[in-house]
Amino acid sequence: MAESAPRPWTWYLTPRPLFSGNNHVALLRGATELLPALCAAIHGARHEVWLASYILHHDPQVLTVVQALEGAARRGVRVRIVVDGFGSKQSMATLEPRLSAAGVAVGIFRPIDRWTHWFQPSQLRRMHMKVAVIDSEEGFIGGINLIDDHLDLNHSPSHAPRLDFAVAVRGPVVASMEQAVRAMWLRAWFGQDWREELRELMRGANRLQQIQALIGQMRLTGWRRPSDGHLLAPVRAALVVRDNLRQRRTIERTYVEVLRSARQRIWLVSPYFFPGREFRKVICDAARRGVDVRLLLQGKLDYRLAGWAAKVLYDELLHAGVKIFEYTPAFLHAKVALVDDDWATVGSSNIDPLSLLLNLEANLIVSDTVFNARLAAELHLAHAASHPVNPAEQLTHHWLGRLRNGLGRALVTWIASIYLRIAGAQPSRRKRSS
Repeated sequence: MAESAPRPWTWYLTPRPLFSGNNHVALLRGATELLPALCAAIHGARHEVWLASYILHHDPQVLTVVQALEGAARRGVRVRIVVDGFGSKQSMATLEPRLSAAGVAVGIFRPIDRWTHWFQPSQLRRMHMKVAVIDSEEGFIGGINLIDDHLDLNHSPSHAPRLDFAVAVRGPVVASMEQAVRAMWLRAWFGQDWREELRELMRGANRLQQIQALIGQMRLTGWRRPSDGHLLAPVRAALVVRDNLRQRRTIERTYVEVLRSARQRIWLVSPYFFPGREFRKVICDAARRGVDVRLLLQGKLDYRLAGWAAKVLYDELLHAGVKIFEYTPAFLHAKVALVDDDWATVGSSNIDPLSLLLNLEANLIVSDTVFNARLAAELHLAHAASHPVNPAEQLTHHWLGRLRNGLGRALVTWIASIYLRIAGAQPSRRKRSS
């Protein structure tokens, strides 16, 4: 029996995934698939466009989205976007006046426009989610920033596109996605039209009824994946977020619970990987009991410290039987996971202290064998293109090597704990000792 949509805000008040049925989802690979689908949705918008992104760049590919946003605002659509003040710092001087002139309301989350901002501990807490919702009907969520797949803000252009994923969504879970974007908007725009926004936020029931009606239409007309045209069946899905209010540990706990129950496979993809002791124990225990545990990590490093942090864990993981792959064709930016054959997540959260304990993140969980298989096919290709870490060459058997790795892990943990303390986070004692 299919689940109905949860009551407004129930999903947020419950610190665990709250699934709804009758959702239609489509996997999108990279900005080359996301941007055209997002533009098409914005061009068709009738009432509202909500968009949150860590990075909104001004390269030619992304300017097609900017133009779509401007066009929607000029024809009377209410367009509200929020970007991160650090992630989008390079482009906002150009884009904000342009968007504002077209009638787009731009909120900047924790802007860094004065030198004193760099000394505020709260600036270490960034809005890292990537979510868009159009007319309360269609949504997009994942790890893809609004920037050309070949560009990186800190490196020269890459010949191969970065590996990243997003999901296009229709169905009851879109209401939760819209509430999440609106919450980010309120935090960036508080003091202007917040009274109107607060009233809109609490009018969830009418929106959910509209969405249920749309589900009936989709059963008749079908909703097709933008890139390949395959008809998508309804699935169970849930939104999970990480913030500093009710949902501080929801993403991490969701991972740990589902990994603990895995029987066949656990495939994790994260560019930045340094989980706490409990998380590591769960995946190592799974590998020891015969689960196919694979980690896909960066082989082409964008930040050397992050790459080193993951490597100091290799001995522990490989000893337990975890398979590690380093993605080398281009930068890895995907944050996805598969567990067994019917659980998958695509989102913005890395598996590291910043994402799990500090930043504002959003992931979509999909419970469906067909979606799981499609993502698995993409990951098969990524594994084949990656460098498999050879346990025979990597494992350290001499006590001096093990001591060196242990000291490295302790050093990374200490650096992370100092960063979190400065930012005002209070990791548990178990976290600090991991």
